[in-house]
Amino acid sequence: MRFLSKAALSIGASLLCLQAAAVPCDAPEHRAFDFWLGEWQVYRPDGKLAGTNRIEREYGGCVLHERYTTGAQYSGESLNAYDAGRKVWHQTWVDNAGALLLLEGGLRDGKMVLEGQTVQADAKRIRHRISWTPNADGTVRQHWEVMGADGKWNTAFDGLYRRK
Repeated sequence: MRFLSKAALSIGASLLCLQAAAVPCDAPEHRAFDFWLGEWQVYRPDGKLAGTNRIEREYGGCVLHERYTTGAQYSGESLNAYDAGRKVWHQTWVDNAGALLLLEGGLRDGKMVLEGQTVQADAKRIRHRISWTPNADGTVRQHWEVMGADGKWNTAFDGLYRRK
């Protein structure tokens, strides 16, 4: 019986590997966020440097890995991937302040828009919406909004990405 279980697991793992090899992450849906790839300096609306960001393709091109730092003891990173089964982009963000943010969405009107919520220690839920807009000059605007108690979106961060 153990032999059959091991054989079934081995066959299942082989089929998953073959399926992954047969369906690489190079379909247009998997490339929809590629405009964000690169090494960036991120500027606030007042023109001051907010931080630097590096976004690279990893895991055979299936994941965008973001590494952000302000240079002022704050840093974080995200993993971004297209979930073909659900036809949605997913981002998991973590940082050195203990934050965890899970976002999902996709392309909307030419920009990547991901939404999610966090739960604070007092059980208060906060909705987040972040959009990345590729501009004609090669820059990218990141606009992070949080929903206020009044039900309106308020800007939490507005950054302009310029390539290094």
